[in-house]
Amino acid sequence: MAGESHKIKKAEGETWAARVGNIAWPLAFILGAAVLWEILVRALEIPKWLLPALSVVIVRIGSDAAFLGTHAAYTLYVILSGFLLAIAVGVPIALLISSWKVAEKALYPLLVFSQTVPKIAIAPLFAIWLGMTSLPHILITLLISFFPIVIDTVAGLKSLPLEMIHLSQSMGTTRWQMFRKVRLPFALPFLFAGLKVAITLAVVGAIVGEWVGSEKGLGYVLLLANGQLDTALAFSAIIVLTLMGMGLFFVVWILEKLLISWHVSERLKEIEGL
Repeated sequence: MAGESHKIKKAEGETWAARVGNIAWPLAFILGAAVLWEILVRALEIPKWLLPALSVVIVRIGSDAAFLGTHAAYTLYVILSGFLLAIAVGVPIALLISSWKVAEKALYPLLVFSQTVPKIAIAPLFAIWLGMTSLPHILITLLISFFPIVIDTVAGLKSLPLEMIHLSQSMGTTRWQMFRKVRLPFALPFLFAGLKVAITLAVVGAIVGEWVGSEKGLGYVLLLANGQLDTALAFSAIIVLTLMGMGLFFVVWILEKLLISWHVSERLKEIEGL
């Protein structure tokens, strides 16, 4: 018993060490890059308008916190609105494609076509058609972010093993029971994989939308800073946007951990200390 207890404690210690390492290594890399940025700019005496030192950017974020916060709030609204609409549109389309052959043949080419059209090219058209409101920005975010949700959800719904289908049918399950208790739980890891990709694309979509016909948002701040050669403000907006995107990705990741902690992929990660 004492030997087993020692092994359990040793495994727990290794697990915590692995988890700390997963956090420490990225933080160390970011810190090293930040220090290198500061040292190189100071040592090479690079002009502020060309590349400001990180300390200058941080000071600028502090001095313009209210200005950046106002525009960041609008961008966050666009990101979340477009992302939630992408879920509301993408999941039903995925369900339709996975359950009806005609829908798959009819919709798949249209989905691929929607992704080949440059979004920056149609953004001005949305601004003309829908006016100088947030709606064009939300629609661009939707168009950019919904595709991985559809593709990954379809893959999850179609990857159910045939043996599991036969087992469920032999137990007399209805189509609804099959979907609710077998297909949907099995597809959730695929769905969350698509959501993690989609939330990062939603950040890009919001900025693309704000670059055309907007007087609010961090995309507008970037255009303003570039027009005035204010690189400190541009880097400030980029850093705020990056932190926002990382935070949103982390929220989706946490939801994945909470909702599919029962899945074998998550249990394997716990065993391996990930």
